[in-house]
Amino acid sequence: MAETIMLTDREAIRDWAAARAGFPAIVDVSPAGGTQPMLRIVFGQHAYQDQDQAERAANAGGYELVEWDEWFKVFNEHKLALVVSKDIPGRRDSFHEIVRLPG
Repeated sequence: MAETIMLTDREAIRDWAAARAGFPAIVDVSPAGGTQPMLRIVFGQHAYQDQDQAERAANAGGYELVEWDEWFKVFNEHKLALVVSKDIPGRRDSFHEIVRLPG
């Protein structure tokens, strides 16, 4: 397994995502809608949102692209960190995992 590092700094996270064409997204995983957000970073075509989509309930699955400020609000409230593979020259790995900070 590749060596990993833990990112908590906003700029480091944004820079890591930008280098991989990643965008912040939130998935609502609550049964009632709007109460249990789960963070994601989406890449490539998954970052494209069709503006002509039919309206659906907030908790119907899928994700919503959001601004970084909204994403970091949830990130900080839940005391999270982004674990990523250490950069290797010549490779652009998009492995990432959002974890709760210890303690």
